[in-house]
Amino acid sequence: MNFLNKFTYLALIFTFLATSSCGLYKSVDQRQMPDGSKAKARKNIEEGRGAGLGDLLGRGGNTNYEFSTANPMWRATLETLDFLPLTTVDYSGGTVITDWYSENNSNESIKITVRFLSNEVRSDNLKIIVHRKKCSTASSCTTSLLQGNKIESELINTIVQKAALLEQADKKKKKK
Repeated sequence: MNFLNKFTYLALIFTFLATSSCGLYKSVDQRQMPDGSKAKARKNIEEGRGAGLGDLLGRGGNTNYEFSTANPMWRATLETLDFLPLTTVDYSGGTVITDWYSENNSNESIKITVRFLSNEVRSDNLKIIVHRKKCSTASSCTTSLLQGNKIESELINTIVQKAALLEQADKKKKKK
């Protein structure tokens, strides 16, 4: 064997040993694997190791991404807060956070955070946090948490009422 063949042979052996020790090849216990090809494919998709044609064609199962269009609480919240500038809207996490908002008084502003605890249309499935910022000068501001205030209760009532109306309208559409 000449030097080039020895070098190539050693490089292949080294590459094989290096990649096999990195965990590239995982041992599988067949007793832990589901029976049937459909069950195996579904498990792989759930673990993020594949994609199904049904998902590509729009026939996928329930996902978090349906939260924004199918959840009346979410839609009612966005309709209620549509006059406020929004900084974070995370429908997969169920959170809406507004930017600081001041109507007429530039020295005082509020920031609202809405968290969804469940998809059901109920007032106890919403957690609303209101912060108030007061500034005496441009560089001197204090922030405080407003608990049990009128804004919080009015927002909850408005969102739940709108969500109930949206849910009723959705049910009527599905019946037709």
